[in-house]
Amino acid sequence: MSKAQSNNPLQGITLEVLLTELVARYGWDGLARMVDVRCFKSDPSIKSSLTFLRKTPWARTQVEEIYIGRNTK
Repeated sequence: MSKAQSNNPLQGITLEVLLTELVARYGWDGLARMVDVRCFKSDPSIKSSLTFLRKTPWARTQVEEIYIGRNTK
């Protein structure tokens, strides 16, 4: 395993698990305040959000950073 992967805090965590945990903690409204995207504001669902995040790198990065920050505190 490369050193970069061994230091990756998201290693082994799927986007779906990450998003589900964030929704459980902050709710859709909380996520919408942190990442201003329509899929969190208008009729949000895990499925539609996953589709959007997989196609939109900047939004995925923001969500991943929220998750990493949540797990390092």
